[in-house]
Amino acid sequence: MSNSSHSFLLIAAATAATMAVCAFTSGKRSGVPHSQHHFNVPPEILKSDCQCKQELILAVRLALEAGKNMTEHYHNKGTADENIQDLDISCKSCQSDFATAIDVKNENFISSEIRKQFPDHKIIGEEDTGTGAIPKLTSNPTWIIDPIDGTTNFASGLPLSCVSIGLCREGQPEMGVVYAPMTNELYIGVKNYGSFRNGIRLVGCTGEKANKTLSDSVVCFEFGYSSTQEGIDSMVDAVKRLLQHGVRTTRTLGSGVLDLCYVACGRMDVVYTGMAEEGWKPWDYCAGLVVAVEAGCEISHIKKRNEDDLAGDKTLRKGYDFNLYSKSMVCGVNSDLVEQCRQVVLGLTGN
Repeated sequence: MSNSSHSFLLIAAATAATMAVCAFTSGKRSGVPHSQHHFNVPPEILKSDCQCKQELILAVRLALEAGKNMTEHYHNKGTADENIQDLDISCKSCQSDFATAIDVKNENFISSEIRKQFPDHKIIGEEDTGTGAIPKLTSNPTWIIDPIDGTTNFASGLPLSCVSIGLCREGQPEMGVVYAPMTNELYIGVKNYGSFRNGIRLVGCTGEKANKTLSDSVVCFEFGYSSTQEGIDSMVDAVKRLLQHGVRTTRTLGSGVLDLCYVACGRMDVVYTGMAEEGWKPWDYCAGLVVAVEAGCEISHIKKRNEDDLAGDKTLRKGYDFNLYSKSMVCGVNSDLVEQCRQVVLGLTGN
């Protein structure tokens, strides 16, 4: 890789770290105590005819409990109490793709509690799947779990990681619950009932969101584990095209689920992945997709990776019809921005 590419990657990593630390420290300075009532299921959902109320109540409880399992390591990081051996790190596909003992503990806890209350439901979990084939969705209710999204951030002590619990019905996402313990934020999304952060509804695609263009956007991308020269060139060239076009700034946060939640609440404007083999998995999409779509965002594929990324009319699938098994994704606060981002990163425009 060229020196300029190495420099760019270092800058991207530094900006992600800075954003994470700022989010963490600003939360501490605010002095706002943890208030449990912010983490209740919104009353407008409880009073509705929503069909997944019991599943939602359970998912909120499990996400909060699993989040507690993460806090000891965060608080001990960098102190005399830290013991990296406690994480019991095990590699999966490569050195940068790994799990900790807390990942496994969280997934076992969440799965066992779901099976107690909903024994007929299916479960797809990141750690249970490992490097094996990911089970396909059926018409059966299916939970999709990421016990810690942003495991590298978690192990390193960076606060941008979360517990992600999604529920699919009839093969499509229906509900998403995301809890980020170190920023103390709970995101809830339910199909046709809206998205919420700490009990407050997220606004749809209106005002500033509706008018966002690529030039004044905060653009996020995730590089993942690609290490081939072709893959690296593809990812870096896409970012070069963005910078040549002009954007407000770029970010790489290391948590796909939080990427989607942050686009949903307008902290970032668009996120993409899938220029090479660095794409995401169903547990990276499911819960965050519901939060984003219910907040008025558009999610689609950055490009066709296979025929499953296409709808019946041969256009790229989007919204709740999005292919959760695709390695290609772009999500933005409005549909025009999504298309503009796609055109630029793929080099389909003259910038």
